[in-house]
Amino acid sequence: MDEINSKQDLINFFENGCKKESEIKIGVEHERFIFDKNSNKRINFETTSKILNFLTKFGWKTIEENMNVVALSRNRQKITLEPGNQIELSGAKLNSIHLVCEESYKFLNELKRACSNFDLKMMSVSYDPLTNLEKVPKTPKQRYEIMTEEMPKNGKLSLHMMYQTCGTQINLDYTSEKDFIKKFKLSSFLVPLSIGIFANSPIKEKKLSGYLSYRSKVWQNTSRAGLPKIFLENLDFEKYTDMAINMPLLFVLNNSNYLKGEGKTFKDFMEGKLETLNGRKPKIKDFDNHLTTIFTEVRLKRFIEIRSLDTCEWDCHCSGPAFYAGLLYGSLNEAFHIIDKWDAIEVLNAYKDVLKKGLNTIINNKTLLEWGKIFLELAQEGLEKRSIKNNTGKDESIFLRNIENILNNNKSRAFVTIEKFKNNNNLEFLYEKN
Repeated sequence: MDEINSKQDLINFFENGCKKESEIKIGVEHERFIFDKNSNKRINFETTSKILNFLTKFGWKTIEENMNVVALSRNRQKITLEPGNQIELSGAKLNSIHLVCEESYKFLNELKRACSNFDLKMMSVSYDPLTNLEKVPKTPKQRYEIMTEEMPKNGKLSLHMMYQTCGTQINLDYTSEKDFIKKFKLSSFLVPLSIGIFANSPIKEKKLSGYLSYRSKVWQNTSRAGLPKIFLENLDFEKYTDMAINMPLLFVLNNSNYLKGEGKTFKDFMEGKLETLNGRKPKIKDFDNHLTTIFTEVRLKRFIEIRSLDTCEWDCHCSGPAFYAGLLYGSLNEAFHIIDKWDAIEVLNAYKDVLKKGLNTIINNKTLLEWGKIFLELAQEGLEKRSIKNNTGKDESIFLRNIENILNNNKSRAFVTIEKFKNNNNLEFLYEKN
């Protein structure tokens, strides 16, 4: 049923996300900055529109809002625009990392052709290292206008999040509420490790920021974001529902128009207290929309979203999804057994410390570097256990090599960027080769 008559309907919504073990899949979303090749300026909406129209030759269908093309769809994939014209691929839910990578490389090649056609270039970092916030061209989407006005009220770097960051998101399934509790808790405890391994945003406005992941610094100072302490407990569907319905509405979609939440919570909406809607009560689609405005490091829809990774270039792009699929799908009990002994307060402290200390951050008397090697081994074993092979007979563990290199050298991409920046004294090396 589409109507929401009680909190139980929302708990059932999450229950209905449970998949059979044979049905579990992997989805990946990732964003890219695009710049003009000659001026090094971020592209504006006019140029973004040209890119989207160009991509229709590859079978993408246009999606419009107020006569503007703001997204594309193809099969179960979508291309969407972030507030500062960052381009995002929301991939389909697929059976293996092999297919996820294939999907991403196909999209990359299409985007590369568009960039070549319009004299543009891409950058795979997680915080725009060049542009001042005030100079970022905006995407004309209704909800972004409301977010631009409302978000800074409760998070001083919220606009930097919207306009200046790119990330990678990994979407994984759960098979029961018990399975969800373990996977969500494990993913939450591993947020500092994610940040440490995948840090790739040390530069802000052409200067070293002092942070290895300035993107993570921004997200920790963004409204409705961060790593709530409750996520480090045994969070079940009801507790997540309680958190979500007691969170203020950012906006409500009503007859294709986005209306401000006016400080009301989703629970108020359920009780018919939204004057702008004349007492209309929410439907499941409204709840689904509300869930997308929770910007925490790990998030629940009818699958688990892991959102703590900086984006990176294509040689490392598949390693994050492989790492988490190996742990959550192949070595869940072993990995959970480790983090279940960790202290939540220590993890929250590490969440702050990792921004500058990186893999030298301590949790439970070990550095993240040491923990990284332990969890990498578990991820490898998990992927080997899954034993899903490509046409040359190799399993998904081949995609872990990038993490292996980072941990063997104790150098995230942020460290490599800092070294190159100091040697080159410019940022040309950050652009992807077309």
